[in-house]
Amino acid sequence: MYIFETSWEVCNRVGGIYAVLSTRAASMQKMAKDKVVFIGPDLQAIFGAAPASTFEEDAEVLKDWRKAAGHEGLHVRTGRWLVPGKPMAVLIDFRSLYPKKDSIYAHVWERFGVRSHAAYGDYDESSLFGYYAGEVISSLKRHICGNEPVAAHFNEWQTAFGVFYLKEHCPEIGTIFTTHATCIGRSIAGNGKPLYDYFHGYNGNQMAEELNMVSKHSAEREAAHAADCFTTVSELTARECEQLLDKRPDIVTPNGFEPDFVPKGTSFAKKRKTARVALRRVAEEVCGYKLPDEAICVCMSGRFEWRNKGIDAFLYSIKRLADMNPQRNIVAYIMIPGWHSGPKHVLGKDDHWTTHKLCNYMADPVIRTFQQLGLWNTPSSQVKVVYVPSYLNGDDGIFNLSYYDLLIGMDVTVFPSYYEPWGYTPLESAAFHVPTITTNLSGFGQWVAALPGMTADIEHGVEVVPRTDSNWDEMITHIADALYRYALMSPEMIDKAREGAAYIAEKAEWKHFFKYYEEAYKIALKNK
Repeated sequence: MYIFETSWEVCNRVGGIYAVLSTRAASMQKMAKDKVVFIGPDLQAIFGAAPASTFEEDAEVLKDWRKAAGHEGLHVRTGRWLVPGKPMAVLIDFRSLYPKKDSIYAHVWERFGVRSHAAYGDYDESSLFGYYAGEVISSLKRHICGNEPVAAHFNEWQTAFGVFYLKEHCPEIGTIFTTHATCIGRSIAGNGKPLYDYFHGYNGNQMAEELNMVSKHSAEREAAHAADCFTTVSELTARECEQLLDKRPDIVTPNGFEPDFVPKGTSFAKKRKTARVALRRVAEEVCGYKLPDEAICVCMSGRFEWRNKGIDAFLYSIKRLADMNPQRNIVAYIMIPGWHSGPKHVLGKDDHWTTHKLCNYMADPVIRTFQQLGLWNTPSSQVKVVYVPSYLNGDDGIFNLSYYDLLIGMDVTVFPSYYEPWGYTPLESAAFHVPTITTNLSGFGQWVAALPGMTADIEHGVEVVPRTDSNWDEMITHIADALYRYALMSPEMIDKAREGAAYIAEKAEWKHFFKYYEEAYKIALKNK
């Protein structure tokens, strides 16, 4: 069997889907060695972006097909994705479709009922990317697959037009469509509406009109109905799909993790020591004074989604913790990419919070919340905050270490999500033996809480905090209390918590979860 998988995040580190695909690749290669091809956008050709650091171009990869693709007018580059398993990858330049955009939209409206007329923003580039990926997959099927079965997997609404193309032009391919988070669910949550208290009152089409999301929602909804197999990543989101997309997923495919990303043995200890030295150095330079040796490093990271990711909840919890006057110094790192113009030449200059020069300093929500809550980083405060508004790719100008190379040095992480279909960040944390705090509104949090015999608290590696639309004060108190308890833990208790986190993460490795994808492939091939 051949598997072609398409995502905007193939060789393009943007968010959690990159982690899903890049860690799952090794399991896919074990199942179908070099019959797995990932398809992503050629950002270098399209936007003049820097070369993708995880893509190694190789003219020998799919050599014969590449020649055929050139004769067919397809603009592609072939090579390897430099992640565990080193799968083949095809990067596509879809700009040639722009002159045909209106006719494509008209046809997809007539054939599938997708309402592209209300499109704006990134809809065009996403839809044309998906459509072009469909053309590429159809060409690959003709030239390299012979009579073998073929499954084509499309991730998120950005690739929905690939489903439409194949259903019409190459129906012998089994199609899979995965929504990692519905457009409307994310938008309801991001616009401050009560997603959960009023959940059964929401209609997806009606909310798409209200939230100006008609085209994206329409593409997502129709792809979910058209695909041979529709999947999502958690029971939390399956419920959302049923309510907002009018389609129950055929199977839930939870997100796993590849342990190859975690150092082993002496390498783990060495990397943790390096990380802690770097974290301490930066915190002391930002604050402007030395910190006690026993200071605890706490972190929150992820995309800048103020409410959905729980950035607001994290900062208020840190303030509540400071008011509790914990027994040990705690440094809370906010590693959330923001709008900045580069690293500071001298840390601690101008303010005692940030590592990089913010472009709109006084309007930045993190800075404004620091000021509002009085988190001033004074020497007398037991709790300090350090704002790192940069992508941590090893070239940020301050740490010059990757996110994983810093994560390994943390003591605790906190991800108090309001909207989180799965939740890779707490899973990654646990995999690196770092106890973590998340909520029951994340798929990962719900999965942990449901593990047989699991006590979901920080002492056992993962604390799952109840969160609703109406328990804000209780929630932030709960998070602050968990951090306070950690500060009181003995070295033996901390070791137990770290072992507990790693134990939970092992339960979520792809060797346990990949079976759900194997079932999805079977469903798609059966239903084509």
